[in-house]
Amino acid sequence: MTTLTTVPVRPEEDATLRPVPWRQMAWITWRQHRLALTGVVTLLGALALYLWRAGLQLHHGYGAATACRPASSIACVNAISDFMSIYDHTTTIIPALLQAVPALIGAFVGAPVLARELETGTFRYAWTQGFGRWRWTLAKLIPLAVVVAAAAGVFSLLFSWYYQPFIADGQSNRLGAIVFDLRGIAFASWTLAAFSIGAVAGIFVRRVVPAILASLAAYTGLAVVVGVFLREHYLTALVTSRPNVPASALITGNWGTKDGTVAFVGRPPIDLLQQFCPPSAVGPGKPSLGSFAQCFSQHGYTLWTSYQPASRFWPFQWIEGGWLLALSALLIAATVWMVRGRAT
Repeated sequence: MTTLTTVPVRPEEDATLRPVPWRQMAWITWRQHRLALTGVVTLLGALALYLWRAGLQLHHGYGAATACRPASSIACVNAISDFMSIYDHTTTIIPALLQAVPALIGAFVGAPVLARELETGTFRYAWTQGFGRWRWTLAKLIPLAVVVAAAAGVFSLLFSWYYQPFIADGQSNRLGAIVFDLRGIAFASWTLAAFSIGAVAGIFVRRVVPAILASLAAYTGLAVVVGVFLREHYLTALVTSRPNVPASALITGNWGTKDGTVAFVGRPPIDLLQQFCPPSAVGPGKPSLGSFAQCFSQHGYTLWTSYQPASRFWPFQWIEGGWLLALSALLIAATVWMVRGRAT
């Protein structure tokens, strides 16, 4: 007798095996990940409910303050000042907390998508059910990515409405790192990128908990680099020697020149301030940037400021959303490639 030896063939390479329909795989994806999607909806829904209730009070207070007439009267100025003092903490605390939402979605939805099946070994069964490796990967990643990005996009609309009073008064920095990526298309793009980072971390690490930690670390590093270093260079900054740069602009640099050469970078050194512009020379009260600039100009110095105006908000949104979308597509493609090349 002779023993026949057969070589395992991947389902996608077996022409006689009838493939499982996409709609059936979509149903399986929903069944497997419905708890994760429910968690996303619950998280964003709870945050949305809070923003809605807080936003109603915020808009009511802002409307009452701005309706005061005449606007230049002491009573009206005090009303605006009281409004800002009451809600000033919300301009930083709430956006700072919301920065964690995409990271959590990427870590707890994106990372376990493939890592859980690789860790438990159930992927071996899935790959023999007539669907194929790459189709199995895409059927898991694409629907989940679309759902989380769409949910984030809807949530960003609500946050934009909530934050509008702070934008309307011209005092908030629309391009600042703490708010910019929560509005427009950026929030959905960052959420999609976080999900993609989690997915590629899952297929690379192949264990759920380490993949979650790797996803959080990678996303945090990317967000910090973009917010602190990259975003301000999307377009060439404007340069001015006038001290009245709008409060809504993103300041990208300060320096001083004398006789056409750079004298210092950043704020004026302490020794120059004490030498040329002490408090007694600047004037009574809290000194302004304009008073310092006038004082330094009397000694041959010119203070320069580079900035990104608030009018570039939407160009910056499209630039950031575009490269984040490209990054997400690249990461998903890399995930599919690693799945196809992985030995069973």
